[in-house]
Amino acid sequence: MAGGLVALLDDIAAIAKLAAASVDDVGAAAGRASAKAAGVVVDDTAVTPRYVTGVSPERELPIIKKIAIGSIRNKLLIILPVALLLSQFLPWLLTPILMLGGTYLAYEGAEKIWEKLAHHEAHAEPVTEVGPEQEQQMVSGAIRTDLILSAEIMVIALDDVASEPFLTRAAVLVVVAVLITALVYGVVGLIVKMDDIGLHLAGRESSGARRVGEGLVRAMPKVLSFLSTLGIVAMLWVGGHILLVGADELGWHGPYSLVHHAEEVVHDATGALGGLLGWLTNTLGSAVAGAVVGAVVVAVVLAVKRARGGDPQDAAASH
Repeated sequence: MAGGLVALLDDIAAIAKLAAASVDDVGAAAGRASAKAAGVVVDDTAVTPRYVTGVSPERELPIIKKIAIGSIRNKLLIILPVALLLSQFLPWLLTPILMLGGTYLAYEGAEKIWEKLAHHEAHAEPVTEVGPEQEQQMVSGAIRTDLILSAEIMVIALDDVASEPFLTRAAVLVVVAVLITALVYGVVGLIVKMDDIGLHLAGRESSGARRVGEGLVRAMPKVLSFLSTLGIVAMLWVGGHILLVGADELGWHGPYSLVHHAEEVVHDATGALGGLLGWLTNTLGSAVAGAVVGAVVVAVVLAVKRARGGDPQDAAASH
């Protein structure tokens, strides 16, 4: 009896160790997958604050909460099942789907550059003036945009764990979905409320608190402008990198080999800074590739718009 109990306890201990190892494996895989998707996360974080521009302060966090809920639904109820089914039965489709998403990101980045150069940036009417119905339309639009970015994040994460068992893949994607959503919308919430925090500190009696508050109020427009620029760069970089790697996997090795060779040359020639400068070289090459592909797509979209008799400026402004 005692021997049987000891054997049972040994079995339970072995199962517990196996479960703990599985949890560690899922956590490690989720961390790697999240890091691979970092560029799209930066883009998502940079894009989202624009949806609360002009909104009354008391509506900012509720709107972000609605978008965050829509984002987690996108990831868990739409993207996760589709991605897992594809990885299980049609794994060869993941690379083309990634490349389509990369092309879209490159187009988004190139389109925003075109808008800035041509001075065609759209100016949305503040939600405080247009009312709750338009606010809901804006939230719906933000959730649709999030669907595309979330799909990229999830497929990039899935691509990193494609060789893992089905349940591990599912667990990793759930962890990535929750982690990325909390990170993105937590940071976004902090960013959009930072000016309110600054105003609160500026009204304090302490001179140190007032200086910090006034500094925050002055800095936030620059921070948002920087995030907007960073978002454009991230779209070109991530989109270009996805396209380069995808083309290499599909058999067209030239473009990726060129960028990778340049990265190695810089890495070997710059000593202690080789890792950083090599990565920057790869990033620059990816961004250039993204800009080229994006510019071609923008030109095609504008040409189609012109051929249909529309104003080519509207093609970008309405996006």
